[in-house]
Amino acid sequence: MLWNQLQNQPVVLGWDFYTSVILFVVLVALAVPVWAAIGAAAIVMLLMSGALPLALVGESLFDGIDAFALTAVPLFILTGDVLVRTGLSRKFLDVAEALTCWAKGGFGSATVLVCGMFAAISGSDAAGAAAVGRMTIDRLVESGYPRPYACALVAAGACTGILIPPSIAYIIVGLVLGISASTLFLAAVIPGLSILLAILITNIIMNRLYAYEGGGLMTLREWLANLGGALKSGWYAFIVPGIIFYGIFSGRLTPTEAGATAVVVTIAMGFILGTLRLSDFPSMLISSAKVNGIILPIIAFSLPLAQALAILGVPQGFVYSATTVTENPAFLILMMIGILIAAGCVMETTPNIVILAPILKPLADNIGMNEIQFSIMMITALGVGFITPPLGLNLFVVSGLTGESILKIAARAVPFVLCMLIVVLFIAYVPAISTAFLP
Repeated sequence: MLWNQLQNQPVVLGWDFYTSVILFVVLVALAVPVWAAIGAAAIVMLLMSGALPLALVGESLFDGIDAFALTAVPLFILTGDVLVRTGLSRKFLDVAEALTCWAKGGFGSATVLVCGMFAAISGSDAAGAAAVGRMTIDRLVESGYPRPYACALVAAGACTGILIPPSIAYIIVGLVLGISASTLFLAAVIPGLSILLAILITNIIMNRLYAYEGGGLMTLREWLANLGGALKSGWYAFIVPGIIFYGIFSGRLTPTEAGATAVVVTIAMGFILGTLRLSDFPSMLISSAKVNGIILPIIAFSLPLAQALAILGVPQGFVYSATTVTENPAFLILMMIGILIAAGCVMETTPNIVILAPILKPLADNIGMNEIQFSIMMITALGVGFITPPLGLNLFVVSGLTGESILKIAARAVPFVLCMLIVVLFIAYVPAISTAFLP
């Protein structure tokens, strides 16, 4: 095949490539918005290389975001915002606490669980960190956890926002690589829950080692009574994730339709419960629009850049360079994971997906990695970057909530980084973890 011939040929990259890369790095270092840095790098690359006429850039920008699947992104963001404003997120916490109250370290475990519950609706890690952090950090400190550790626990648990379906990240990588978002959601169930379980177990181990949180033992009857009371007063909150999961995984709803349904149901429940008013809508919509306004420009400007990189031969050049170092698939997988984690430490998920997915996927194809497994590995590895400096987004969110030092939080997050890395390695080397639920 032509690709097999191309990947074995060296690609000489000139100053049209290196100038753009240097410009991008400098602009990001100067705190220029990522979308603007990407756009400037793309325009410089196109001007210097002539890879794509500048007259087509505008058309490329709008074509890139003119996708039905992307409509799901603002819908899930809005659902998460409505969930917080209606108080339904607190019902999740009540149920999570009732589930774990029998054990030592129960509230820490409940915090991790509620992060997963929130992730199953909003698809956004930052939203989860902010919402769960407001509800739990002070209580975690009262329970005996050091504040930096409590912040790290919330930041780590909120990483599941992009790892447990439905996830905005999987919608974007599906758009870039031409894979159905519903298929990726199905494949991400076990990996996402594995990350959640790893963080949960790590917190239990840390609690045992340092005795952060006590907890009285209770009988089975007491535990069931507690759980029954929590479910009785908050069962209706689970209607929303139930609709999303059933609709998507049964094939009755597309991710976009599931997001729209979730928004309508959550708003209706808010009015029924009396926790949502018409006066809440302007601020709620503005808040969601701001988040969406960060994501879509990045996607729009990243796509022309990805096209220019493809025309210049960067993907096949990367494959050639990597395979000249080693042809061992195990080492090449480690190389990809290292690149993804390093990129996740310094840049947000969206530009990383749009830029790196087309570059790394040919290498994954070359070593025989399934595109679904590659996508899951990529998103999970990038997810580690949310709790690693210098640009760990969740670290900034919880630091902003509490005023705690980012470096102190990052230091306490090291055990969670390690446990997530273990799961990433399992996903990378055991295909069945990503493909178990696929037809």
